[in-house]
Amino acid sequence: MAASSRTPAPHAREAQIFPRLDWETIGRLLPYGDVETPAAGTILFRRGEREVDFFVVMEGAVELLEQEETDRTTVFRAYDAGQFTGELHLFNDRNLLVTGRTAAGTRVLRIRRPEFRRMISTEADIGEMVMRAFILRRVELIAQGQGGVTLVGSARSADVHRFRAFLTRNAHPHRMLDLDTDATALEALAGFSLADTELPVVLLPGGATLRNPSTQSLAAALGVDGTGGPDRLHDVAVVGAGPAGLAAAVYAASEGLDTIVIESEAPGGQAGTSSRIENYLGFPTGISGQALAGRAQVQAQKFGAQLAVSRGVAKLDCSERPFVLTLDGGETVRARSVVIATGARYRRLSLPDYERLEGRGVYYAATPMEAQLCRDQEVVVVGGGNSAGQAAVFLSRTCSHVHVLVRSEGLASTMSDYLVQRIDDSRNISLHPFTEVTAVKGEPFLKEVTWTNRLTAVSELCPAAGLFVMIGADPNTAWLDGCVPLDVKGFVRTGHAADGSPLTSPFSTMLPGVFAVGDVRSESVKRVASGVGEGSVVISAVHQHLADLEPV
Repeated sequence: MAASSRTPAPHAREAQIFPRLDWETIGRLLPYGDVETPAAGTILFRRGEREVDFFVVMEGAVELLEQEETDRTTVFRAYDAGQFTGELHLFNDRNLLVTGRTAAGTRVLRIRRPEFRRMISTEADIGEMVMRAFILRRVELIAQGQGGVTLVGSARSADVHRFRAFLTRNAHPHRMLDLDTDATALEALAGFSLADTELPVVLLPGGATLRNPSTQSLAAALGVDGTGGPDRLHDVAVVGAGPAGLAAAVYAASEGLDTIVIESEAPGGQAGTSSRIENYLGFPTGISGQALAGRAQVQAQKFGAQLAVSRGVAKLDCSERPFVLTLDGGETVRARSVVIATGARYRRLSLPDYERLEGRGVYYAATPMEAQLCRDQEVVVVGGGNSAGQAAVFLSRTCSHVHVLVRSEGLASTMSDYLVQRIDDSRNISLHPFTEVTAVKGEPFLKEVTWTNRLTAVSELCPAAGLFVMIGADPNTAWLDGCVPLDVKGFVRTGHAADGSPLTSPFSTMLPGVFAVGDVRSESVKRVASGVGEGSVVISAVHQHLADLEPV
């Protein structure tokens, strides 16, 4: 009998999402756990808990319960004999999304967390099947909005955009109730006395409510911000979860290092916002930046890396050993080595009203969320690099027209040829060389963009729903506070001592034990593949540093 569900799966991958183990496979798992016969109605795991165990159903069934905004719970799925519980929470310390309850006559094999990790590593074929199922189960939860939170507010508001981007990039299920278009949104707020400054509202299962919280407060409520505490000593702290940082985490954790990744926003960095990367090795049909980052994050956590999200590093204390990193909010993390992978951020335009319109039509990423907000309207993309090209091609599918603005004479010297050709061939994209934005206007959202040709001084006003700014790169290095030398642009200098002699690694800074990889490193190649390469290679230097610390 297949796993039962009140709502059919939206795709035909049921056997991969809810595979059934035969008795031979279950026999291989028996040494890792204990067989139990719980009474009917026993709660095996509860939503909001962490550190839950892995269960294989041998007889009976385990029902999954979803807790709604009220205290009411509903059964939305049941695992029966041969199937197993769990999803991606088993690889991290995040809050569990659902509750599991036993039916009558149930017998289960309980595999506790440490043994589960050992089983995943030792039984490679079973581990592969379990990993695939867990990833697809999270995808299904997201698609159906189960186990997540509900956002209530205007879909075009800057704060809603901030929350949706955070939840989406962290693969957390959520539903959106738009006050501008959805009558049920007003019903959801019935009984609340809310000022405009308290919107949007985040409704948590069980009835708890967050009124326009900070991103860090939302992360704490969802349990995605944990660091393990100030007393834990990590072998390596990776600051930044872009491609370089995630690669470093995968290689460090897989090689047995106690690894923590500290990320101020969400995994993926700038690359995580790319709609489709088509020149990354091994993905001939392309892959979105979010999908690539999501896979890398799960891979790192599979090997035991800890990920603390929405926890920016405010300061690195390089006067102490081990190093002490102070996070936003005052919490500290101790590590024997540090890998700087904080990348760079797009530059902002210096224009009146620009800052007010950020998140209200001015964006730094082109994802399906922004594309939906700008659907059937004109948009403007500023920038001549691959990120801008990918955004223009992606937006041209749903927007009425895309205007690409560059200060130079064209795209050939700054953008991959396959993107240049697609822009040239598209009837929905116009290229404006020697052009820059000179004004933005709109209340409360962006309505108009004015650009000016630098050669002719002729200005043009465009009614636009979106301005996508993807220019330049300002390094995220303010938190280093003089600990390591920077170049004139603020990027971290690596590879050479003060006298110009080479250091032991091209990724070493002048401060022993501190390394830099990816876009934040001076003179690095700003490409996803090169960042991944640097992140993987730097771990050999980390190993050498840690070995040098060991007493002889």
